[in-house]
Amino acid sequence: MPDTMIPATSTTQGVPPRSSSWVRALKVFAWLSFISETIIIGTGGAVRLTGSGLGCSDWPLCTPDSLVPILEVQGIHGIIEFGNRLMTGVVGIIALAVVLLVLHLFSGKRGLVNALWFALGGIVAAVAAFAIATPLHFPASPIALAVLLVAVIAAAVRSVRTTPTRRDLVLLAWLTLIGVVAQALVGGITVLTGLNPFIVGFHYTSSLLLVCITAAFLVRLKTSPGPRERAVPAWFAAVTHVTGLALAVTIVFGVLTTGSGPHSGDADVLRHGFDATVLAHVHSWPGYILAALVLFLTVSAWVLRLEPRRWLLVLVLAMLVQVGVGIWQAREGLPPLLVGIHMVLASLSAATYTVVVLRLKRPVPVDA
Repeated sequence: MPDTMIPATSTTQGVPPRSSSWVRALKVFAWLSFISETIIIGTGGAVRLTGSGLGCSDWPLCTPDSLVPILEVQGIHGIIEFGNRLMTGVVGIIALAVVLLVLHLFSGKRGLVNALWFALGGIVAAVAAFAIATPLHFPASPIALAVLLVAVIAAAVRSVRTTPTRRDLVLLAWLTLIGVVAQALVGGITVLTGLNPFIVGFHYTSSLLLVCITAAFLVRLKTSPGPRERAVPAWFAAVTHVTGLALAVTIVFGVLTTGSGPHSGDADVLRHGFDATVLAHVHSWPGYILAALVLFLTVSAWVLRLEPRRWLLVLVLAMLVQVGVGIWQAREGLPPLLVGIHMVLASLSAATYTVVVLRLKRPVPVDA
């Protein structure tokens, strides 16, 4: 039976839904996905900044004998760490809901059923891997989760290849779910390796990327499908991408700086071994370059009245707050609350930059 079309609105143009209620549900869960991915950066930061990284000493259980923390044994640190684990489950459920809604709208019943079969097969394969690895004294839980991750990736590849329309939304939805499963695996490895600072840094960076992906989904959800053309001069697009490189370098050195400072997640965890004071200065250098590039782009965009100008202004404001918090935390000796705010603001700045990049192109007019 063919899909029933409804008139497109400014926020659903190009989306061929079966009913307006499904579109509204997709919008709600898309926003919830973005918000939850941002929140989990905050809760993950709280784990690290309160020294609760090993509040749960085991994984996937909190202790070898208990799924949940025991207040008399782990205290508040166990509750904070377990709370972050619960947040991972919330993020995963929301990401799964977005995938199912997208498949329902754009792949139809066949695409949805295929994805569910992949899910069932992945669960069965993960259970089998766990059962095989346990008597061999291999790390059963990471192996089982890795098998499940492979199944999710396989389902994503098939869905993207077989979906007739809006493959961009299908791909972004699957990337978010894949990222959440991968994050759970990395989080487990982080605990099992005793909070290796490089793995902790990778864990944060990948979380930041998921915030950017969910932001991209929200933008694409409001964008017409079909061919796109550049909406800005070539030099402007080039400078924007160079700005992205400066942003990436700034974030990487920020992660290294935090990993070398006093907030490693646990009092007994060794840091990178780098000089945090030196890294703090190195971290600021690409930050200054980034600020200059963003300011140049913003002024140019407003003078030339280019499409990304409003989002560039938002990026300027976000970065001003970010720089202010960064200077404040450095002068106050890196208080945990300010460091956590700095981490969340970095993810929001990266998400805003993602929106700016997506505004560099516009749909080709129908009569072009």
